Amino acid sequence: MSVRHSILTLLYSRPRHGYDIKISFDEMVHHQWNLNVGQIYTTLDRLVRDGLVEPLNAEHGEKKEYQITQQGREELYQWLIGPVERSLLKDEFYFKLLCAKQIQFHQEEEMIRRQKEMILRNMLQMRALRTQLDPVEDHAMILLVEGAILHLEADLKWLEL
Repeated sequence: MSVRHSILTLLYSRPRHGYDIKISFDEMVHHQWNLNVGQIYTTLDRLVRDGLVEPLNAEHGEKKEYQITQQGREELYQWLIGPVERSLLKDEFYFKLLCAKQIQFHQEEEMIRRQKEMILRNMLQMRALRTQLDPVEDHAMILLVEGAILHLEADLKWLEL
């Protein structure tokens, strides 16, 4: 996840202050990813430095708001249109399996059993989340959840091999 681009996305519609960005981010991802407030302010400073965001003057103790610049909009468009590279062989469990084979680890079946259990728990969590989502308002999140379930099913099938 790109904190930089998530902030640009949230500033696209209107100026916001840091805490508003945090609340809006949590709502956008249905509280599925943690975004630290400190990360937000650090990233905002970098975005201002890079000319992608500009601060608005705060009046008498009001929180400082930020707005996206035209350069920031262009950066966001470029990021959105670009493909996402998938790390095909850099999966942590696959790497653990390679390490286990390297040392002739004798609990490989137990590793696989535990991994299957975790995948099944994750699938239950995703399915529970899916039932909480509104088909109209949360269409994009539903697609994300459905994709996650398909990936989990593929991982489970691979472990069965």
